[in-house]
Amino acid sequence: MPAPIRVLALHTHPDDIEFQCAGTLALLRAAGCHVTVATMTPGDCGSAEHGPEEIAAIRRTEAKAAADLLGADCLCLEFRDLAIFSDDESRRRVTEALRRTQPDIVLTAPPVDYLCDHEATSQLVRDACFCAPIPNFATRQWEPAPPLPKIPHLYYVDAIEGADHDGRPQPVGFHVDVTPVFELKRQMLACHASQRNWLLKQHGIDEYLDSQANWSARRGAEIGVAHAEAFRQYLGHAYPHDNLLLKLVGQDGRGGKAADTGS
Repeated sequence: MPAPIRVLALHTHPDDIEFQCAGTLALLRAAGCHVTVATMTPGDCGSAEHGPEEIAAIRRTEAKAAADLLGADCLCLEFRDLAIFSDDESRRRVTEALRRTQPDIVLTAPPVDYLCDHEATSQLVRDACFCAPIPNFATRQWEPAPPLPKIPHLYYVDAIEGADHDGRPQPVGFHVDVTPVFELKRQMLACHASQRNWLLKQHGIDEYLDSQANWSARRGAEIGVAHAEAFRQYLGHAYPHDNLLLKLVGQDGRGGKAADTGS
């Protein structure tokens, strides 16, 4: 019996994945994939009431609860908020995370977003996908894992509100209809209860569950379904070009069932 396809969703903070791609992860999990939900940081700056270590502990617990609802593994790379940089040590650290999780598919932050940490995450994960199969690229981590057999399929999730720094819409490669699993996506975000007060204070956003629902409904309307998530596949030189994600969820990326998603 073949081993299950392995999926790694690696974004920056606890709750980023729940906002942007938890529905797709639920569909991949239902398709028999092994899923790991990972964050670069534990969200140590995400509170005005708690100190960094206290809120980090709270948010690790919340992230684990959300991953448990999905039946996924949970991992934090233990960078710190507003201190993620695309440098040599960080690239090796993220590469080690990929080698330990052995993904066939990687979902990560978009290259352009409102926050420096998101953009640095995107570049580091993109580079780590390329570096992870290279035997001579040593991660210099404790008990390093073996290289990947090949470069994984790489996908970028939506930027916040789908916009660049000037508020202009960013391109979308395809959509995934997550209507059947939207309630699970909502329950996963609800695990991150510590963030309601923080988002209200820092972002002026109340009812963050409604914010999640409104954005997925907007993406859904673009393809004629109730709720959707949007993605862009990275198609750089040497990266896989077949859309394995769409094939696994059985969709055509435009709101219908898959016919031929191999291109």
